[in-house]
Amino acid sequence: MLNRSAGRISRHRRGPVAGLVVLLFGLLITGALYTALAPAQADEQSMSDEELVAAGRELFMVGCSSCHGLNAEGLPTVREGQVKGPSLVGVGAAAVDFQVGTGRMPMARPEQQAPRKDVVYNDEEIAAMAAYVASLAPGPAVPTEQDYSIEGMSEEEREEAIVRGGQIFLTNCTACHNFNGSGGAMPRGGYAPELKGVEDKYIYEALLTGPQAMPNFSNGNLSPEAKRDVIAYLNTIEDQPEYGGFGMGGLGPVSEGLFAWVLGVGGLVGFAIWIAAHTTRTTRTPHLEEGAEA
Repeated sequence: MLNRSAGRISRHRRGPVAGLVVLLFGLLITGALYTALAPAQADEQSMSDEELVAAGRELFMVGCSSCHGLNAEGLPTVREGQVKGPSLVGVGAAAVDFQVGTGRMPMARPEQQAPRKDVVYNDEEIAAMAAYVASLAPGPAVPTEQDYSIEGMSEEEREEAIVRGGQIFLTNCTACHNFNGSGGAMPRGGYAPELKGVEDKYIYEALLTGPQAMPNFSNGNLSPEAKRDVIAYLNTIEDQPEYGGFGMGGLGPVSEGLFAWVLGVGGLVGFAIWIAAHTTRTTRTPHLEEGAEA
C-alpha cells in the first residue's frame, strides 16, 4: 500500500506540471526574500553614509571652519577681494583628499602658499571630511587606481600613452613645473612644486581640481585618459639620466645662466685680479732727459 502511494507521488513529481510548479515556487520565495532584505541593506548603507558625513562635519567644524566658515562658504579678509579661506561648496571630495592627504591643510597662515608637510589626519578622517564636503554640492570625486594607471596595457600602448602625455606636459605644464618636473619660481613669491616622487593619485587630483595658483584641468578640457597619459610620462622621467652631464637639478636656463655668470665670469675676473697682483712691478723712477730742468 505504501509502495503504491509512493509510486504515484513519484510519477507526479516527474510530470511537467510539477516542474513548473517548483520553478514558480522558487521564484516566489526568491522575490519575497529580496523584497524583505534589499531595503534593509539599502537603509544600512544610507545610514553608513550619513554617519560618515556627520563625522566629517564634526572634524570640519574643529579644524577647518575658522578659515572656511561654519558652512564651508568661505571667509573674506579685511583686504577687499581676498578671502581667508575659499568656499568649499562644489570643490568635491577630490580637492579635500588632495589638500588634506598631502598635509597642505590645515595651514597656519592662509595668506601664504601651502607647502606639502606631514599629514595631520588619518585615512578614515580624510575620507569623512571628503564625504562631508562632497555632500554640500556636486564636485569631482576621488579617483580610483583605474583612472590613472596604465597597468594592463600592451607595451606598444604604454609607449603611445607616454608619448601623448609628454606632448601634453611640454605644452601645458613646463612653463611652471619645468621640462622635467623639477618645479620653479612663480610671481609674488609663489612656486610650482616638484613633481618627482609625488603619488599618482595626487597628481591626478591636482590636475582635476587646480589647487591654489594651478589652473583647473577639468575632464571637459583634459580628458581622464589624457591625465593618465601625463602621469605615465612623469613616471618615466623620474629615473631618466642626465645625458648632458651635471644638470643642476634640472632647473633650466636661469640656474644655468647664474652658474655661468657667477662661476664662469666671476672665476675669470678673479683670475685676472690674481695675475695683476702677482705681476712684477718696477720701482725705478724714470731719468730726466739730459738738459731738461727739474
